[in-house]
Amino acid sequence: MSQLSGTWNLDPTFSSVDFVLRYAMVNKFRGKFTDYSATIEFDQEHPENSRAQAAIKMASLNTLHSERDAHVRNADFFDTENYPEATFASTAFNVDEHGTGTVDGELTLKGTTQPVTFEVETFGIEEDAYGAVRLGFQATTTIDRAAYGIDFNMPIKTGGVMISNEIDIEINGSAIRA
Repeated sequence: MSQLSGTWNLDPTFSSVDFVLRYAMVNKFRGKFTDYSATIEFDQEHPENSRAQAAIKMASLNTLHSERDAHVRNADFFDTENYPEATFASTAFNVDEHGTGTVDGELTLKGTTQPVTFEVETFGIEEDAYGAVRLGFQATTTIDRAAYGIDFNMPIKTGGVMISNEIDIEINGSAIRA
């Protein structure tokens, strides 16, 4: 899929950045971010020259519940007043000719930077009805929120905790060739 080579800008109109966690250890709960950007520069022949940069405005968090959103934005969790943005910068691309593989990088969240690996799958490249060449993909990873200093929790009667430390991040992207 040599068509992957080039610069791609994430289109937030047709993309999503979601997170999933376990609540009370009995159900999965999903939230999303609505203000983000990303650029991917991919070189199929020389993947070591590839890179990706992304930024998320943390105050754009949306769990469809305004009181919960306010709590998650405060110092117990993301502290968006002091840490308004999360960023990702790639360090290595390990993607095959079909656009499947991994992208390693550094995620900075609440002022702490940790290495992460995203599993990546591309779904194809197509020109849309307006002439934009689009790349569809999904990128997923799991982080430990406590490693970023996001450790607020409450015990539950069975001995567990209210909110899982493991957070799944899922990006469903539509990127436009620059």
